[in-house]
Amino acid sequence: MASLKIHNDIRQANTLPSSFYRDPAWFERTKENIFARTWHYVADVAAVSAPGQVLPFTLLDGVLDEPLVLTHSTDGRRYCLSNVCTHRGKIVVESAGKMRLLSCGYHGRCFRLDGSFRSMPAFEQVENFPSREDDLHQLPYEEWLGLGFVALDPVCSLEEMTRPMRERLSWLPLDTLEFRAEGSVDYEVNTHWALYCDNYLEGFHIPFVHPALNQAVDFAQYAYEVYPYCNLQTAVAGEGEPYFDIPPGAADHGRKIYAYYYWLFPNMMFNFYPWGLSLNIVEPLGPDRTRVRFRTYYFRDTPFERSANNLHETEMEDEAVVESVQRGMKSRFYRQGRFSPSMEQGVHHFHRLIADFL
Repeated sequence: MASLKIHNDIRQANTLPSSFYRDPAWFERTKENIFARTWHYVADVAAVSAPGQVLPFTLLDGVLDEPLVLTHSTDGRRYCLSNVCTHRGKIVVESAGKMRLLSCGYHGRCFRLDGSFRSMPAFEQVENFPSREDDLHQLPYEEWLGLGFVALDPVCSLEEMTRPMRERLSWLPLDTLEFRAEGSVDYEVNTHWALYCDNYLEGFHIPFVHPALNQAVDFAQYAYEVYPYCNLQTAVAGEGEPYFDIPPGAADHGRKIYAYYYWLFPNMMFNFYPWGLSLNIVEPLGPDRTRVRFRTYYFRDTPFERSANNLHETEMEDEAVVESVQRGMKSRFYRQGRFSPSMEQGVHHFHRLIADFL
């Protein structure tokens, strides 16, 4: 497999080759080189809000396939632990609930809620036991916006990756976000996960693909900003559309911002609107199959309402386009394209990061 190279100068750069989107070997390389080194949303903090609560899950089922468990220990801290017993490899916690200890149902090995080894029957004669190898591995775990994030071997902290968002939006009541089931839905799309991200990362297609959204925003003022591990698209509200009430001193004071579309490498979108947050997680299921999870959070006492119909309509328009591109990637006559320097800065940034990580 040839290495991927994306020129730093967007004016000279080519996109990722079509082989990246269709060759299973490239998909396999992304597992350890990209997804094992970045952060993933796993659950709302409310799911383990009380001491003793535990929540088992598999991180990126079918891709990373890592069995993990969130715990809320009696010391008041929340942890993300390996959910595999250090004796013979059985899954320790099989279902969510409240527990004083984590106990393996195979041979009775017990762990505290911080993952430290507690006890094991019939091991009295084992030498140099227990050791740190007998603890459940603690993983990097961080919380933000009332959400829990985990990484296996992160390239940097979540705080560092999200710092541009935190600083730009510090005036928003982010600590009041509350989950709403309305508008929270999963979609499965017949496309490569990165093609879905490519589409998200540019507003270039809005006038051609999204007639309703094109009416809602002032496309002439659509803008892009790039940061080390995230980027931003700002949409200015069209006539009669809601927009943020941005206070004096904030970077965007005086602008009628309809939405802040933040993307965090490699597969999370934080879409901030006057009513709250639409968190979109793009989960690869295979080289040509992707699950997109939409989770909706309202600012407490928000005066605005979102339209679930508009969300669904926009998603269907996006899915039709990316599924068509997925089919096009199989062509013998298409290898790669070029970038619009003014409209595809986010896609260029994404492709550079993919090439660097791989």
